[in-house]
Amino acid sequence: MTSNAANSSTAALTEFPIEGGCDCQFVRYQLQSAPLFVHCCHCRWCQRETGASFALNAMYEAKRVVLQSGEPELINTPSNSGKGQVIARCPKCWVALWSHYAGAGPSIRFVRVGTLDNPDRLPPDIHIFVASKQPWLVLPPEIPAVDQYYDRKQYWPAESLRRREVLLAEIAAKEQG
Repeated sequence: MTSNAANSSTAALTEFPIEGGCDCQFVRYQLQSAPLFVHCCHCRWCQRETGASFALNAMYEAKRVVLQSGEPELINTPSNSGKGQVIARCPKCWVALWSHYAGAGPSIRFVRVGTLDNPDRLPPDIHIFVASKQPWLVLPPEIPAVDQYYDRKQYWPAESLRRREVLLAEIAAKEQG
């Protein structure tokens, strides 16, 4: 099933930049554009890590997430893949603001949508790992849902795929130079 969810989502209609931060407001950030894609992850690992039924993460190129105040502490943690992840947390209230996963490292930030001043502005584009979602949770039929992960070419909008290619070229250039 091909989806245009990201093209028609609230995120596509949102004006940017938008702001967010931790609970104590020590760390504040600004998102400069629409995200690449927004995942609502229902894997058991995310459930345990967040203490909730899912994690809602907006994927951004790191350069599009601009710190306005404070500096998060980067905490290395294990991950289901075995490659680990780095969670950016406020050093005062310990709220998780974003993660970096091993695949793209610090170049991509998985921003915790709940830390936005108005989290309603970035609804999920897709529900992933629904094979392990909580059985009492009913998903909306208009948003794609997949048992595990997915093929981004099938679900991401063309603009996000283009931005990803630019980012991959930048990562490759850094590794070579």
